[in-house]
Formats: sequence, structure tokens, C-alpha cells
Amino acid sequence: MYKSFIVLMTLFFSLQTFLVATSDTVSLEKMTGNMLMVGFYGTSAKPKSQICQDIKRYNLAGVILFDYNPVNKRKPKNIASKSQLKRLTSELQACSKDNRLLIAVDQEGGRVQRLKSKYGFHGKFPKASDVIKMDQSQIKATYIKMSKELKSVGINYDLAPVVDLDINQKNHVIHGLGRSFGKDPKMVAKYASTFIDAMHHYGVLTSLKHFPGHGSSMGDTHKGFVDVTHLWKPVELEPYRLLNKKADTVMVAHVFNKNLDANYPATLSAKTVNGKLRKKLGFQGVVITDDLQMGAISKKYGLKNTIKLAVNAGDDILLFGNQLDPRQTVSTKKLVDTMIALVKSGEVKLKTIERANARVKKLKKKL
Repeated sequence: MYKSFIVLMTLFFSLQTFLVATSDTVSLEKMTGNMLMVGFYGTSAKPKSQICQDIKRYNLAGVILFDYNPVNKRKPKNIASKSQLKRLTSELQACSKDNRLLIAVDQEGGRVQRLKSKYGFHGKFPKASDVIKMDQSQIKATYIKMSKELKSVGINYDLAPVVDLDINQKNHVIHGLGRSFGKDPKMVAKYASTFIDAMHHYGVLTSLKHFPGHGSSMGDTHKGFVDVTHLWKPVELEPYRLLNKKADTVMVAHVFNKNLDANYPATLSAKTVNGKLRKKLGFQGVVITDDLQMGAISKKYGLKNTIKLAVNAGDDILLFGNQLDPRQTVSTKKLVDTMIALVKSGEVKLKTIERANARVKKLKKKL
């Protein structure tokens, strides 16, 4: 009788341990998933689609949508028409537990606008360098129109405005594409503020980019390593200081600056994110990475190391666009499994994950 009791108690505690471990894993899946924004292929998100299942299972922070399809140029990746996009965003929200999935696009104006006229959208929003030639009422009307269009198709997160300073005439990525509002940080902050206000009018969240400044660079982080050590100027931090109470989120660039961190590019640098952005400039909102599949990161760091460094740097949302190289697409499962393994090995502290989740939760409450 006594032996039977011992056996039963052993089984009970084993089952309890298993249930706790399973519960912890499920909870950790959702917490790590809530730190991810992913890109996917498809113009719909039916309940049985992979992206819908990922949103449900992992409680994804968000998704990023693109029009250009790198796998098949004759087919759209996510955006084909107004009605289709509205349906897609509705389906995506239906997959989420609270209808607060972040659905993001890059919609700046000029060369960077995903909602193009060929899909039935306005598609002719001016680039920043043309916006500054307009009067204040025209600027406000322009960005109100942009935010209204985003809202009308269910986009609730615009990865803009650019607050990089136009201080390097040889810069192809910012200056060459007219993506900057100018050299003066106060004026840049003023125009960016008008942009943010317009987006907020229709309930669209925004992201200042590209911290700690991409305007002085010579290279393109899409393609590879970009060192701004001898070009970067401290004045490039000013727009972030001026807007730190208004900004919803800040996007960190992959630029390397030895003066800020001698070892890692900004996205993977605790000195830059937790140190410079949070402690020095006082920004307490969500920090999102630029696409972690860009050449500046993918050519130098493996997936596990990239995730470990990004989370420990203080980044709250890790962006994997699955856009730049069709051969390098990564599944949400692999990302979540990698993050869980890092927590279980102690390479990433659970408290860090919890802090990021609290910030993401606070951001989503704004929706």
C-alpha cells in the first residue's frame, strides 16, 4: 500500500513538473513571439495559412507588408489592390487575440511608398526634400491624406518618418533619395512632428528612423557593413532628443560607429540602445530594429548571435522582413525556438524579455 502511494506521488509530481514546464514553454513562446515582426508571402491570411497560425500560436507583435515580390516579380507579395489589402489586414487582425496586431508598411513618400497608384492608391506623396518647399498647411494636408489612406486599408503602423539629417551630399540612401527634411535638427523635428500628428489623427503609429543617424553615411546597410565612425556627428541625435516624448517607436540602424561602440553596429549594441537612446536621451518607448536580414547584419552574424545581441541591446521588436533574399527566409518557429533556447541557456535573461513585452503591450494600447 505504502509503495503504491509512493509510486502515485512520484507520478503526480512528475506530471506536475511536466505541466509547469509545458506551461512555461507556451508562455515563453508567446512572450518571445511578441517581440517579433515578420514578413510573409501571400495576399490573404485564411485561418489555416501559416502566417495566421503563427500569429495565433506565438502572439506575434506584428507583420510587415510589401508590394514587391522578390520570388515572382509578376505577382504581388502582399499588396495587389485597395479591396484586397483591406481584406488581408482584416484577416490578419482576426488571427490575433485582441485585434491589436501591428500591421506595418514603409510609407514615407517619394521612392519609399508601398501603396502605389498602380494598385489604386494615391501613390504620389512627395519625398521629404520636396515637402519642405511646401507651406505648413499643405504639409499637414499631405500627411493627413497619407494617414487616412493607410487607416482605410487597415494599416496601423507606419515605419516613418525619417529624421536623418541631410549632412552628406554623397549619401545615396538618404540624400540621394530625398528622404531627409534637411540639415537643421530643429526643422527636421518640426516636420517629423507634423507627420506624427497627422498619423495619430487616424490612429496610425509611427517610428523615427534611423537611430543614431544614417544621414552622414556613405554606404547602404541593405548591402553590407557600413562604418560611420569618421563621418557621424553628435548633432544627428538631436531629432531623437527633441521628439523623445512624442515618438511611438524608434527604429535602430545597422550602422557601425566606433565612437559609440567599438564592437557592434547600433542595432546589436547595448551601449547604443540601452545606453545612448534610453539612458542618455530618455526614450522609454518601443525600439524596433531595421530588417535583421540586411547585408550589414546577415553577412557578419549568424541568426542565433544576431537575436542574442539584439535582445540584450534593448531592442523590443526584432524585424525579419523575409524580403531581401528569397534564399534566406526564416520561419517564425525557428525565430521563437532560437529565442527560447537563449533564455533557457541563460544567454538572454527572462527579465529582459518581460521588459520588452511590457513596452510592446503599452504601445499596442495606443491603437
